[in-house]
Amino acid sequence: MEYFERHEGGERAILVHLDIRQIQDPDDLDEFELLVDSAGAQRLALVTGSRPRPDAKYFVGTGKAEEIAELVREHEADIVIFNHSLSPSQERNLERLVECRVLDRTGLILDIFAQRARTYEGKLQVELAQLNHLATRLVRGWTHLERQKGGIGLRGPGETQLETDRRLLQTRVSQLKAKLDKVKQTRAQGRAKRQKSDVPTISLVGYTNAGKSTLFNRLVDENIYAADQLFATLDPTLRRLDWQGVGRVVLVDTVGFVRHLPHELVESFHATLEETLEADLLLHIIDSASPDMHEQIAAVKSVLAEINNEVPVLNVYNKIDLTDEPPHVGYAEKDKPNRVYVSAKANLGMAELSLAVQQLLTGTLTVFDLTLPFGAGQLKNALYELGVIEEESYDDTGHERLKIRLQSDKLKQLLGQASLSPLDVLPLAQATLLMPTLEPFEQQIQADALIERELEDGTLAALDLSESNTSNANDDSPSHDDNS
Repeated sequence: MEYFERHEGGERAILVHLDIRQIQDPDDLDEFELLVDSAGAQRLALVTGSRPRPDAKYFVGTGKAEEIAELVREHEADIVIFNHSLSPSQERNLERLVECRVLDRTGLILDIFAQRARTYEGKLQVELAQLNHLATRLVRGWTHLERQKGGIGLRGPGETQLETDRRLLQTRVSQLKAKLDKVKQTRAQGRAKRQKSDVPTISLVGYTNAGKSTLFNRLVDENIYAADQLFATLDPTLRRLDWQGVGRVVLVDTVGFVRHLPHELVESFHATLEETLEADLLLHIIDSASPDMHEQIAAVKSVLAEINNEVPVLNVYNKIDLTDEPPHVGYAEKDKPNRVYVSAKANLGMAELSLAVQQLLTGTLTVFDLTLPFGAGQLKNALYELGVIEEESYDDTGHERLKIRLQSDKLKQLLGQASLSPLDVLPLAQATLLMPTLEPFEQQIQADALIERELEDGTLAALDLSESNTSNANDDSPSHDDNS
């Protein structure tokens, strides 16, 4: 059995992209070049070709493999990067032929993730994914791995270096999984605390470079890192904000997806992706200016299906400043928006996005005309925090009047918290929308209350005046005795 020394990597790269007719959903060449740029590699040459199926030994065939080797020598390249997934044996055969490091698409994405990881959790997840990927590439990978340890006390049929490395790798994988389990528990506690406080969670998901972080910055008025590159954001970012019409929410910016996302990454990032599963609403950010928009949507749906997502999804078509699409909300059925068109960079469609999110999280919106009694400051403050007040004015008696747009159940909840009845603040027609169906005797009680309220509002004073005038007229008329 022949062994060889693995080559060190570098940044001077030869790129290889084949059109494999056997593959139903091929990887995109433009996206591959963006991945290479995101990894920080220097592109020296691009090798393209077409095959009905991959070659078992070199993936590209003998002639094309020799062409790659010639380009490596000509450009003094450090690494050859394939836009395909290579088997361990194909990777080793190619490295032996081209005499430099060979990296496949999975290894390239893992390298980008390793560069982007900043948090403790992110570094753990990336290391676990790398070790799972490396586990299949130890055999015949280095000449020293089959050597037995030498020296005094170490001679004989002892443990080989390969066996040692396998054992150490498995030990490290177990340690990483244990640490990630603790991270998972911490995240679960945080989610439970948010659920207990009734704070909704909204997660931004989507294809990498669709504009998630730019939209996140626009909504929370911050400046987290956002760039025109793949996987610019890796670690999830959580922020609280007051969303108009909804109140306080937690907004989560998650890692971007990509076609044929390595399974090792999906497994390793399961703790992060659980933030998606526990959200109340997903905003699927879509690059509407991309020529591969539909393929990217399918890739995101595939990952969401892999983690068994059942959270409601609102499709947010971003970058309309490049497509000349006007900002608007689209509806799958009445009062159930399923898409909205925005531009996070040009600040277009933010009001439409707020309306769609408000409808999905709180239900059908209704316009109410409130007349606040004196001392209803608690209710007014709650309405201000939700941002649902459209108009303010005062009536002739000095009571404040508010025109609001809110879901009926939410207004009913706020009135209950303020110890107010719908009849205390709303006209009769609107108050009945918030009141349950009553039994006949309850309807009589409600009718009596309405009469009493109308009398208090001025009808009683008019009635008293009328009765007084009648009484005075009777007093002024001559009595029977006087006429006698």
